[in-house]
Amino acid sequence: MKIFIRLVSICTLLFATSAFAAQKINTLEKQGLFGTYKESGIAIRGYDTVAYFTLSKPVKGDEAFAVQWNDATWHFSSQEHADLFENDPEAYAPQYGGYCAYGVSQNYLVKIEPEQWRIVDGKLYLNYDQKVQTTWLEDVPGYIKSADNKFLDLLNK
Repeated sequence: MKIFIRLVSICTLLFATSAFAAQKINTLEKQGLFGTYKESGIAIRGYDTVAYFTLSKPVKGDEAFAVQWNDATWHFSSQEHADLFENDPEAYAPQYGGYCAYGVSQNYLVKIEPEQWRIVDGKLYLNYDQKVQTTWLEDVPGYIKSADNKFLDLLNK
């Protein structure tokens, strides 16, 4: 319950501090003195989405290996990863546009911490933080099913 209250509080702050138009891809970055989250244009906080699959770990991308896809800039740690993504972005892009998988299951589009991730059935899922991921891991199939049913509606709100 504490996690849910925390998530609701963060979402309320997020929605109250900016005119948040739901983007297909999560480009939320903490900005400014008070750490409000705003769209940066950089997908999943600049992390290399292919590295989760090929290196089994989060790796910070480099803007030298940038790719434009779905109205966002994706950074990669190598040209090889950029090429893999360009050839099949759907295979490597995180689910729910890179928004927190648990958050989506609870009807919220919120930021992620790139270090909180899992690949399930060949798909990448990211989470808000370690506590939220712990909750998500308690019922991964249930939360995925719930999020699958809610994501498109959230984008259209």
